[in-house]
Amino acid sequence: MRALAWIASLALLAPAALADERGEHLYLRQLGADTFVAGESARHSAPVQGDLIAAGGELLLAGPVAGDQIAFGGKLRLDGAVSQDLYAGGGQVALDGSVARNARVAGGEVSLGPRARVAGNASLAGGDVKVLGTIDGYLQAAGGRVLIDGRVAGDVEAASGALELGPNARIGGKLRYRGGAPLKQDPAAQVQGGIERLEMPMRDVAERSPAPAVFGVWTLGLMVMAAVLVLALPGFFGRVAQAARTRFGWSLLAGFLALAAIPLAAVILLASVIGIPLALVALLGYLMLLLVGYVAAGIALGDATLARGWAARAAHRGWRALFAALGVLVIGIVALIPWLGALAALAALITGMGALLLQARAPG
Repeated sequence: MRALAWIASLALLAPAALADERGEHLYLRQLGADTFVAGESARHSAPVQGDLIAAGGELLLAGPVAGDQIAFGGKLRLDGAVSQDLYAGGGQVALDGSVARNARVAGGEVSLGPRARVAGNASLAGGDVKVLGTIDGYLQAAGGRVLIDGRVAGDVEAASGALELGPNARIGGKLRYRGGAPLKQDPAAQVQGGIERLEMPMRDVAERSPAPAVFGVWTLGLMVMAAVLVLALPGFFGRVAQAARTRFGWSLLAGFLALAAIPLAAVILLASVIGIPLALVALLGYLMLLLVGYVAAGIALGDATLARGWAARAAHRGWRALFAALGVLVIGIVALIPWLGALAALAALITGMGALLLQARAPG
């Protein structure tokens, strides 16, 4: 996939991208035939001859893309025609365009509108998943609530708290689903291959969950780390938390660039004997950034909760330390939720890393 080669070059482009931000609504960079778009509120409708990679708080992508499209943000609206694969994640993701190959989408709310068409297969995960358009291949869906009210030519595999087939549902293959509630099916819905409800054995659930003791010790250690960092550096981590809240799009962008670019840069350095020491230092710094970034996300969550519910105590260092620890605990618990939990934890990690990087390069 050309997007992988494109991301590899971000190791050199990331510093320039962040340095050129200057508070503008749209940042645009061209690399060969590929296009990179970022901003708090970004709109892009021009044709892209290669891959399109976009990140931001609110994105509207409406132009045709000849290659892959990769998008991350708080709110995504994808109206264009993608000639290859689509990878998207965000708080709200709405697909109303077409995808010539496969679509992999995750978010708080994920919807394929009536005009959406995926010529290949689709994998969708979110708190609320709606399929109103057309999927020519198979569908994998997971979420708290999954609604299928469109056409799926192949099989459907769903795992959800509540699964519903609307009157326009047309499934050409077999429907297999796991869920707490029975399937809700409109009389007009059609499933040609039959319906099978699957039960997940309790043994499998236990095998897929981390050992409680390991989870408890690891999470407790991170909680202590969050409290110590807030007590030791209250001003710095206060600014990091503010960056994560008020500059979410840029924090997500910076974290994504670091997550993708630093390991690739280390691999390039390892290829030369002279670069091996630098590669080892980069990898060590990368591990530290991952750890502190995750903790920073918990600190940001704690500060936001404290400011909203107990504003009078938000300036007190002890209360901040307590809520920072609780923020890390909440993220750890959410991460245990199948499918959506891992995505939420990854989003928190990326945002925390990005906020750290933005604050580290901020003056003063």
